[in-house]
Amino acid sequence: MPTPPVLNEFKEFILKGNAVSLAVGVIIGAAFGKIVTAITAGLIQPIINALGGDPNVSLNLWIFDFGIVINAVISLIITGAVLFFFFVRPMNRLTKKEEVAPTVHPVPSKEEVLLTEIRDLLREKSTPLTSHIRDETTPSPPQ
Repeated sequence: MPTPPVLNEFKEFILKGNAVSLAVGVIIGAAFGKIVTAITAGLIQPIINALGGDPNVSLNLWIFDFGIVINAVISLIITGAVLFFFFVRPMNRLTKKEEVAPTVHPVPSKEEVLLTEIRDLLREKSTPLTSHIRDETTPSPPQ
């Protein structure tokens, strides 16, 4: 059963890599945002509260909450690993282009081989009368 044209277009869109890269970027950006929020709430805010005279600071043995920062970092690592192994790596395998074979130059015809040999022989036996004759591949001297 042939696939509908809409599915083919969707497959081309997804396999271009732009959509997946954008989605991965948004998700990783959100995870980094959680780290920034955790650093702000767990490390920076307690310093501001201590300098501002928050009355509850003296009651806490630990001012800084390292747990939320560590939790956010672990969450980022897990999110990145899941994205890599379940989305990025399979997409790379799908879009991996087959290795291009080296270009093979066409075999010259017998006439071309003979003409090349004649040209080379004429170059070797160049006389003052024929020295002004050049082939098309030899650059002309600057004037």
